Amino acid sequence: MEEGVVNEILQGPLRDVFDSKQLITDISGSGNNWAVGHKVFGSRYQEQIVEKLRKAAEHCDCLQCFFIIHSMGGGTGSGLGTFLLKVLEDEFPEVYRFVTSIYPSSEDDVITSPYNIILAMKELSEHADCVLPIDNQSLFDIISKINLMVNSGKLGSVVKPNSLVTSSAGALKKRQEKPFDAMNNIVANLLLNLTSSARFEGSLNMDLNEISMNLVPFPQLHYLVSSLTPLYTLADVHIPPRRLDQMFSDAFSKDHQLIRADPKHSLYLACALMVRGNVQLSDLRRNIERLKPSLQFVSWNQEGWKTSLCAVPPVGHSHSLLALANNTCVKPTFIELRERFMRLYKKKAHLHHYLRVEGMEESCFTQALSSLSTLIEEYDQLDATKSMPMPDVPRLSIAV
Repeated sequence: MEEGVVNEILQGPLRDVFDSKQLITDISGSGNNWAVGHKVFGSRYQEQIVEKLRKAAEHCDCLQCFFIIHSMGGGTGSGLGTFLLKVLEDEFPEVYRFVTSIYPSSEDDVITSPYNIILAMKELSEHADCVLPIDNQSLFDIISKINLMVNSGKLGSVVKPNSLVTSSAGALKKRQEKPFDAMNNIVANLLLNLTSSARFEGSLNMDLNEISMNLVPFPQLHYLVSSLTPLYTLADVHIPPRRLDQMFSDAFSKDHQLIRADPKHSLYLACALMVRGNVQLSDLRRNIERLKPSLQFVSWNQEGWKTSLCAVPPVGHSHSLLALANNTCVKPTFIELRERFMRLYKKKAHLHHYLRVEGMEESCFTQALSSLSTLIEEYDQLDATKSMPMPDVPRLSIAV
């Protein structure tokens, strides 16, 4: 909703990636206000959005899902982004809706972001099929670690000139500067790995609708923690490739998660492993058996693994792995977001900016807060089963 942002893309190196007929812009932006994005721009551009969606959908032989890529802290991403989700549900009810949501770091410069996030999360819980929450802080930490590795010269690592983990001047990014290209690169590669089965041959393909079907046992609990290894997938850094088994171990370590979370010490509802490159099914099974004892799955889904093998690796690598975990480790992030929301809401600070928007009432805030609290309670109930002893289920014996 800010014309300048889109114009910048159209004048840059990515201009040919986008169909200019499919772009919708406004001039003013949403002013970091969810209500403006959702209520004002949503109704203003609904018809145009639906028309362009239908036009794009008509070109598809087999429409599998919609991806929404948005940020949660501002007004357009959170407000119009979640309005779009509802439009997709109404217009294409049978098509899965995958949402990649970028959550701001604690150093966020948008004062009203706690309101925008909680208002948007109610919509995500109600209208998305799968949400991949990604934390800006995690992306920044990962890039900082890569820079540190390169600076220290560990593992014989070398940065290619003009690579995404270097600045345009060719020198490494300073710590305080946010290397947005490199951060975006990680998210782009997450989406590339997620869609690899649809684009390449493999001995064990996984359609996008299978992810939702296998990883989401309860409709509201559709927040999937993603981890990617190796993290510098476009071969920006010449670091010797990780051994295959090490790659599987990395995917479950907290340093490789794209949200600040530690899934190993929380409860798994289900987990998907999407592998690319020259990897055999036996390698997959061996690593699952090796990792299983250190991971805690819910008692009713001990075999909750979904796997896929794609023969084509990412550029510059022999193999890669994307892990998607439905895990209770997202709960602390949601609790922290609720606390940030309450600090503002208790004082009714900045509320008038939202309430002056037509169709916006204070009940929108209380309902959004209630929705998040219900979500946290559901994770609490699952966590409470973590320490319970595992029942020894007798195997079914078949008489021949």
